[in-house]
Amino acid sequence: MSSYTQFGFENTKRMYAEALKKNYALPGYNVSNMEQIQAVLSACLRTQNSVVMQISKKAYEYIGEKLIAQMVSGAILQMKEEAKKLKLKPISVALHLDHGDSYELCVSAIKNGFSSVMIDASHLSYNENVKLTKKVVNFAHKYKVTVEGELGVLAGVEDDVSATEHIYTRPEEVEDFVKKTGVDSLAIAVGTSHGAYKFKPGQEAKIRLDILKAIEKRLKNFPIVLHGASSIPQEALEKINKYGGKMESAIGIDPKQVRAAAKTAVCKVNIDSDSRITMTASLREVLSQSPEIFDPRTYLAKVREDLMKMYMKKNVEVLGCGKKAK
Repeated sequence: MSSYTQFGFENTKRMYAEALKKNYALPGYNVSNMEQIQAVLSACLRTQNSVVMQISKKAYEYIGEKLIAQMVSGAILQMKEEAKKLKLKPISVALHLDHGDSYELCVSAIKNGFSSVMIDASHLSYNENVKLTKKVVNFAHKYKVTVEGELGVLAGVEDDVSATEHIYTRPEEVEDFVKKTGVDSLAIAVGTSHGAYKFKPGQEAKIRLDILKAIEKRLKNFPIVLHGASSIPQEALEKINKYGGKMESAIGIDPKQVRAAAKTAVCKVNIDSDSRITMTASLREVLSQSPEIFDPRTYLAKVREDLMKMYMKKNVEVLGCGKKAK
């Protein structure tokens, strides 16, 4: 059993309390390799905001359960050295399991140093969702690990998460769910969607702020989480298609809508597809423009730099949690 404190992680309790108090949302950035981890930490250091580093089930398997905490911990030490050089305050980092789909996976993550886990039992009946979520909470809280639950279902496909249609969160259920399970935060379904192909061309993506505000009214000062909130940056999309890719119909969420949601009780906004698209666009461009390059350190350095810029922009302009870097 490895405690998350030995790796330099925090749970989300203090982070979310501050976000609630100051009306902003923190980024929940999904990562699956070293360059993403480094870019997230460098960006959040420069904009001076805490971050929830997220690992999906597939990323957990891809990186390896014994390597993840060690790798992120090493990157935090590197970030602290960078902070000294830039004369900035080191930031707080939570290591979070995103969309854990079983009790066993959540327990594995906690034993391997995660400071926060999500148990997504939203595909089950309400009573079964409550039962499984409470079971995870009971184990996690023994080790001061925070737990995110979910009510409602987001449409879209991303990693192992897949649904053909939205099932909006019912505001009348949230109080009972939080009380019975003891979760520390709640992911809700209010119109966002998983993946890069969130909507069909011509569809208007709209966050149901009315449902969000109804939930906020019932759960006073309680941390809400917004999944599937990538905007799918069109400039990156154009670059992918220009340099041999094929993603013509990828559509995301309007950043202005996410910004409006971030001013409510939403304390964390999950972003994954924007990172993947930015990486792919950068990689395609550098390899196309410089076909002689074969050293991964050369082209991945450019990818990492472009990722960092994208994360910084998200922190400041969309989530409202970061300060403009000097």
